[in-house]
Amino acid sequence: IRKGILRKREYKLIFGNKNTEVIHKEYGYLIKLNPQKIYFSPRELTERQRIAKQVKPKEKVLVMFSGAAPFIVAIKKNEPSAILTGIELNKLAHNYAKENIKLNKLKDVILYQGDVRKIIPKIKDKFDRILMPLPRDSYKFLSLAFKVIKKNGIIHYYSFDAKSEFKKIKDYIKEQANKSHKTIRILRLKKVLPYGPKIYKIVLDIKCN
Repeated sequence: IRKGILRKREYKLIFGNKNTEVIHKEYGYLIKLNPQKIYFSPRELTERQRIAKQVKPKEKVLVMFSGAAPFIVAIKKNEPSAILTGIELNKLAHNYAKENIKLNKLKDVILYQGDVRKIIPKIKDKFDRILMPLPRDSYKFLSLAFKVIKKNGIIHYYSFDAKSEFKKIKDYIKEQANKSHKTIRILRLKKVLPYGPKIYKIVLDIKCN
């Protein structure tokens, strides 16, 4: 179970080196991290590729809660002309993100360390695509995403929900869009991974008109 605002797991070392820093490889790119100290899910590589393949040339993409930059690396490797911005609260994860940008020889990536609520108002750009991979708390930041999404832009909104709650989460998103004076269309609701008994990590792809 992940705990706290930084979504860290509690691990107990049974055997071997106390240095648990690793380099994870997927789809030909590398992600350096310490799973004891930052959030990362190797099981979500398929979801990272699903998003990466949707990004069009020269898109401006914002990744809220960007961690060690796995989404950013996946997107840039698939579409090098995309311009990526990442925001991460965890200082160590932010430092790993900077390392991973260098490790994968990426350009046109801007990384901010801090609270998205303080950083986004200072960014002048608007975005073609926004990722919100903070499933437990994304609802708190949806209005902020609506403020900086371009017309016809896409928001990828992650959440933990039971199947019986899927309609409620759709209704909530539509309600928040109305409050932000946005017209939206939910293109897709997809189960990413099972999370608990009858609970799933889900993603909703939202088009903002």
